[in-house]
Amino acid sequence: MEKIILFAPLVGSLIAGFGWRLTGERAAQWITTGLLFLACLLSWIVFLSLGSETQQIHIMNFIQSGTLDTAWSIRVDRLTAIMLIVVTTVSALVHLYSVGYMAHDEAWGEGEHYKARFFAYLSFFTFAMLALVTADDLIQMFFGWEGVGVASYLLIGFYYKKPSANAAAIKAFVVNRVGDFGFALGIFGLFYLTDSIKFDDIFAAAPALADTQLEFLWREWNAANLLAFLLFVGAMGKSAQLFLHTWLPDAMEGPTPVSALIHAATMVTAGVFLVARMSPLMEYAPEATAFITFLGATTAFVAATIGLVQNDIKRVIAYSTMSQLGYMFVAAGVGVYSVAMFHLLTHAFFKAMLFLGAGSVIHAMHHEQDMRNYGGLRKKIPYTYWAMMIGTLAITGVGIPLTTIGFAGFLSKDAIIESAYAGTDGGYAFWMLVIAALFTSFYSWRLMFLTFFGEPRGNKHTHDHAHESPKVMLIPLGVLALGAIFSGMIWYGSFFGSTEQVNKFFGIPYEAVEGKTGHGEGDAAVKETKSAKPVAVSDPAQAPKGAIFMAPDNKVLSKAHYAPKWVKVSPFVAMVIGLIFALWFYVWNPSMPAKAAESQRPLYLFLLNKWYFDEIYDFLFVRPAKALGRFLWKRGDGNVIDGSINSVAMGIVPWVTRLAGRAQSGYIFTYAFAMVIGIVVLITWMTLSGGAQ
Repeated sequence: MEKIILFAPLVGSLIAGFGWRLTGERAAQWITTGLLFLACLLSWIVFLSLGSETQQIHIMNFIQSGTLDTAWSIRVDRLTAIMLIVVTTVSALVHLYSVGYMAHDEAWGEGEHYKARFFAYLSFFTFAMLALVTADDLIQMFFGWEGVGVASYLLIGFYYKKPSANAAAIKAFVVNRVGDFGFALGIFGLFYLTDSIKFDDIFAAAPALADTQLEFLWREWNAANLLAFLLFVGAMGKSAQLFLHTWLPDAMEGPTPVSALIHAATMVTAGVFLVARMSPLMEYAPEATAFITFLGATTAFVAATIGLVQNDIKRVIAYSTMSQLGYMFVAAGVGVYSVAMFHLLTHAFFKAMLFLGAGSVIHAMHHEQDMRNYGGLRKKIPYTYWAMMIGTLAITGVGIPLTTIGFAGFLSKDAIIESAYAGTDGGYAFWMLVIAALFTSFYSWRLMFLTFFGEPRGNKHTHDHAHESPKVMLIPLGVLALGAIFSGMIWYGSFFGSTEQVNKFFGIPYEAVEGKTGHGEGDAAVKETKSAKPVAVSDPAQAPKGAIFMAPDNKVLSKAHYAPKWVKVSPFVAMVIGLIFALWFYVWNPSMPAKAAESQRPLYLFLLNKWYFDEIYDFLFVRPAKALGRFLWKRGDGNVIDGSINSVAMGIVPWVTRLAGRAQSGYIFTYAFAMVIGIVVLITWMTLSGGAQ
């Protein structure tokens, strides 16, 4: 069953990519979609029937070189099962949605086999993502990691006739390579110190890594902290965390189904999955997890501020994704990995629905994406309106305070904020997340009011001819709406219940593995001993059991349940404040946004230009790289190679060629004479050198 889940998308990709001439484009679309629904069905069976034991299913031997022995195996545990249902459910629904969305895509003319190619790319991405989440060692994970990078490059740049799409694809590829370099260094360091890249071996060696010093960049570092940080650098790139986030909004150049699949529910959550998978190492790396918490909170805040003023409907949702990923990393950073995965699960439903809903709006408005040209669409596209309303209620956190009744985002986001309060004693991360929740409410309701309420704006002809999307696009919205409403209430106890509930769900023994960690009271127990040699790998049987590892002294999960009531209601209050401001600005007093932007012009431009990160990077990296390229081109290639070396060669080579040509006369006596001369020279050399004695 697990092998079918993994390889069904690959089979579909090969059929659509190479066999579309035999099957036809229409059949290629439905074959890939059918195989994804098969994988989705089997994934839910695995998720609902999974026990507490970790299963390892061997597929084939992969690399055997020296002490490196890695086999391609499928690792099945609760963490894998969660990602399986997220990836296959969203991907299957996106495939179905794409059948309608791409049917009349105006970006391509007739005769192009773009539909089959598009579905081949979608299925290939899904296969790479499944390879990543089912990995049993770091090499296989890196294979899937780079596979989704290639697939995202192809999908973002799918409209290759658009220069902006090509630029966005290259930008995403280059920025992710920066993060992937850190990920690769982390893998190299783990192999150097543990002599293995298998998860069980690394997890068993984690306590020893906490007591080991590693020399890197001319100084010594605590091995566990350094390696955890390097792995997180990889997660920063994939999950668009601050400083490596600039590719995410530009990735909206791809078709809208791509935005829903890659940049809402699957690829961008790979970094969160990586941190959760490596939780046995993270628990011994207090400095690395503190950095993860800080950067996640900062990312949530910065992305939310940028989302306040964006006008492209897809970019608003993209910055929302970046902000919500920051929430997930805060949860992982304070040590409640189950809550990070809880928000990952609920976010997949409501964010994919928001993106697909935005695609339905764009489809109705003939590819218009500027919200300032919308307005009054709720009567034109009522099903899309209600789907996006449900998504907005979920992402803003609407529910009944101090209960477990509410939309999915209400429960999972509140769980993160309560955990942040418990893990940081009400510090920086907690307040950044609360403020981000207020901003999230404002820009989410702003999107709804600008799009569906008020008077029609922009092109009157476009508004008059706006129409609801076909059923093949609306059915996925309905299914995702169910997840956005009920997923939080159904699985709240499993992810954020008592310690016993969470342990049981994730297969963690009630009596966890004892050892020194970087959380809670164990901080003082983490000592550092200098060691220039690789550490010994513990018995893999002694590795922490369960899909995640929360050490005995990690009490954040239990402390979060005893947070003060004002902490528990703070996200709801923030949501209400954001809603009131959105109503004031865009319903009660529509002239207010222009007045506020004019009165706060520098701040407005600062946020509209995304904190000027692109301009700063252009100044620091892009322009110097182009200048170096021009120098090497004009001075190196032009002056040195073409101007000197080639000039000399242009004189010598023709002369040698003419001389050699004259030697080839075609007469026998000429060749005989040359042979005689050669013999005379050889005898003379042997005589003078003494070789004839």
